[in-house]
Amino acid sequence: MATSVITKALTASLLITTGLTLPHDTLNGRSVQRRTSSDLVQPVHQSFPLGTIKPRGWFKDQLTLEADGLAGNLYDFYRFVHDSMWIGGSSEYSNLHESSPYWFNGLVPLAFGLDDNRLKGQVYSYMNYVLEHQQDDGWLGPETDPSTRSLWARCYFLVGLMQYAQADPSQEDRIVDAMHRYIPLAHSMLKDNFTGLIEKPGEDYDGDGFGAMRAHEMHIPLQWLYENHPRNNSQLIWETMELMIDGSVAAASDWRTYWVKGVYPEVTYTPRNEPFKSLFNHGVNMAEGLRYPLAIYRMTHDEALKTQTRTAVDLLSQYHKSLAGTIIGDEFITDLNPIRGAELCTAAEMTFSMAWIYQYLGDNDLADWAEQVAFNAVPGSIFPDWWSHQYVQQENQPWSRNLTVSPQMWVNVGSYGNVFGLEPNYPCCTVNHGQAYPKFLANSFTVTEDGGIAHVLLIPGSISTSLGNNKVTIQADTNYPFGMNLNYLVTSDSDFTFYVRIPGWADSSSTITTPDGKTNQVSPSDQGLQKVELSHGTSHISINLETEPRVVTRANNTAAIYYGPLLYSLHIDAEVSDVQSIAFTGDSIPTTSTTSHTHDHIVVPKSIWNVAIDPSQIRVVQADVSTLSNPIWDLNAPPIELRVAAVEIDWPTEFDTAANPPLEPHITGKPFSARFVPFGSAKIHMAHLPVVDLAKVDLSN
Repeated sequence: MATSVITKALTASLLITTGLTLPHDTLNGRSVQRRTSSDLVQPVHQSFPLGTIKPRGWFKDQLTLEADGLAGNLYDFYRFVHDSMWIGGSSEYSNLHESSPYWFNGLVPLAFGLDDNRLKGQVYSYMNYVLEHQQDDGWLGPETDPSTRSLWARCYFLVGLMQYAQADPSQEDRIVDAMHRYIPLAHSMLKDNFTGLIEKPGEDYDGDGFGAMRAHEMHIPLQWLYENHPRNNSQLIWETMELMIDGSVAAASDWRTYWVKGVYPEVTYTPRNEPFKSLFNHGVNMAEGLRYPLAIYRMTHDEALKTQTRTAVDLLSQYHKSLAGTIIGDEFITDLNPIRGAELCTAAEMTFSMAWIYQYLGDNDLADWAEQVAFNAVPGSIFPDWWSHQYVQQENQPWSRNLTVSPQMWVNVGSYGNVFGLEPNYPCCTVNHGQAYPKFLANSFTVTEDGGIAHVLLIPGSISTSLGNNKVTIQADTNYPFGMNLNYLVTSDSDFTFYVRIPGWADSSSTITTPDGKTNQVSPSDQGLQKVELSHGTSHISINLETEPRVVTRANNTAAIYYGPLLYSLHIDAEVSDVQSIAFTGDSIPTTSTTSHTHDHIVVPKSIWNVAIDPSQIRVVQADVSTLSNPIWDLNAPPIELRVAAVEIDWPTEFDTAANPPLEPHITGKPFSARFVPFGSAKIHMAHLPVVDLAKVDLSN
């Protein structure tokens, strides 16, 4: 049966076309001034070199908190970074040796996005050590025994190098030299029966097969190298990318066989009886695997792979997308019940995946999805000061503490999984969470196909660049998503076209005020882009987005509420206490791997959490949004709240957490006006609630 299903997938022409003829070596440079033909398919939206875009307003506040918090200090104390084998230490949490490459991949865009000299010093020191210790055969990393060398961790180290070279041209030649020394070795390993990608008897680097599931992650840095710095080595670069995919096929890890209707699992439970390996159902793998077809599409120009990417995001959206925009998977997918968990690593990867896929497909809902993850799932799992995080979040999470019973509702997460701490459950999220917001910033402005500039992820920021000989500076000031006004100050030497993405949820009554002072309703394209032709000189543009609360229904007569891109949850008064951090093994963390800032937090409710709602009665409450609180992702900080008709109900617990929403709620109190706040600000929250019909409730209080 399994064979027949896979055969159908193969006959759908979703397997790789091997033996590709290498195109010519005439390559585009780094210029973003116009589009020309290229060997690799070019994105609809082209990103700017790292460091071109700078944060402003509340988003700069968040990145500064991240820099002052866990991500920006791991290099100084945390054993899996500070004492990583990659820089001469001895600490790794697994034989994948991925911890410090994860950190490097996220800290490079944070350092250069903020233009923070302290952080730039950290990433330079790390990079300098690794490059100075590149081995004679070209290997990058600490492993001297070939039987312990895995290609996987090199993928994210190379992504970090690529970003560094974009941001600091003084290091570009050195980085490119190192990559070209590494590629012949990686190529020869892959030619030798996929050594380093598929573990064989006697080897010890990746027994579970994560590297083969993520083989395509090598493509982003190698495609950058191929386009920008081929050095007459294009054939080897191209073949190395092909071999990575061939290896994933050989390891039964080809995502083209999974992102297929009828194969992709709608609901799945253990024990599983599926026609593919279980690692496909791993949430983080899935978030990365969304990028697999497009990585190959760039090389093959096979439009079926572009179409399959759209199919992939649609399948995920229908069956396993959380209300907060991430994937419900703890660590593996099961169903959409709000008792399930969603891993922070998954949210970080989804933030990048949706922004990156949007650049190739151009569909407006994909950028909406990127914002949904960034404004809900990511902050929902990170403490306001950015010094602690969860391993998994729940849509319904009335407390955050060590659960007193085995959490059998989760597939592969322990009782400490929803605690905010230093390394709850497993350290991967500690070192990987930092990439989400810096990469979100780096993809917020893009170059369009016609050579214009678009603001596509609507955070406050600025960009100074050149479109050919046209020097352009754009300053976007907004409190979005905590306010619905966007104001732009644009200066340019010549006329050019500017675009602003209008979210899919925005009403048609939304308006734009153009440089001539006229205000009209927005008229976005089918891709959601509002076009503005700007004359040289200085221009002012403002956009006002109009919207209403949106109710999204779920199974068993439950619902969730959104306003703009924000998911809302019941306001729960909380008591927070600090406890000593616990290692992922359950032991004490060495004191040298902690600081006075590192704590695990116990968060328990001090008000009711067990309510049902009548979503036909909702009122928007908006305070003055001229100045936002910092940190903004803290309870009571966001200025936009909702009042919702609600009533207290009996709500049993299961596995020491809130059970799934009652099918037939038993009302125990009187209807009242419930305060609902943005999910990302509520570290304990109830967002997936039973629906009841209530008499009219006064929502004015």
